[in-house]
Amino acid sequence: MEAVRWTDMRIEKRQGHQGTGPGAITPDGCAVELYTRLPVGAEPGIITAAVPAAAHILELGSGVGRMTHPLLDLGFAVTAVDESADMLEHVRGARRIRSSIEDLDLGESFDVVLLASFLIHTGDIGVRRAILDTCVRHVADDGCVLIQREGEDWHTDVPRERIDPSGFVVRIVSAEPVGEGVDSVRAEYAFPDATWTQTFLSRPLTKDDFEEALAEAGLKVDRYLTDDGVWVRAVKG
Repeated sequence: MEAVRWTDMRIEKRQGHQGTGPGAITPDGCAVELYTRLPVGAEPGIITAAVPAAAHILELGSGVGRMTHPLLDLGFAVTAVDESADMLEHVRGARRIRSSIEDLDLGESFDVVLLASFLIHTGDIGVRRAILDTCVRHVADDGCVLIQREGEDWHTDVPRERIDPSGFVVRIVSAEPVGEGVDSVRAEYAFPDATWTQTFLSRPLTKDDFEEALAEAGLKVDRYLTDDGVWVRAVKG
């Protein structure tokens, strides 16, 4: 399907976010080429187990389609939303919409709204509220919102690194407090032929903090989908 492009939209670099490395860098510091290389992981299976077959999914922050494409292959209809035109150029087979999440208002409802990539942890409380309002605005009354949270020790088990089976290294180099409960996090992705970094603002949320933020938006936890509590199914209520 053709992308819906809002050509008059101006998305500025997000304060406290930056990235380095080859290729285009998005307003929140993500490197487009890096995301074309990252493996899918277990996420499509987690999503499939939590939602009806053939559901229409609104994917907020789709990026290059790392999860979009497997979900399409599994029989879901996907509307992919991202603020980066460079990211959306890589998405195939889905309806594509260029917009910031907090400004999205399609006048439609979806069986599932997907908010992955720890976007719930944005450092700006006002942006978090607007993102959750977008989720509520677009989910059907009998639908659900799937949210990916950070792990409980995500900001304290630092520095750390993980070697991916495909041959690259992910490092969380630092998580430094910058005030008002927000950390500046620096991540590094080292491949044999290239290295990317991303620095971004993230607000740690305890389980109680997280559930309180949902309640403020009119959502409640239906169930935690993974033992570590990282993936959550929420509903209106």
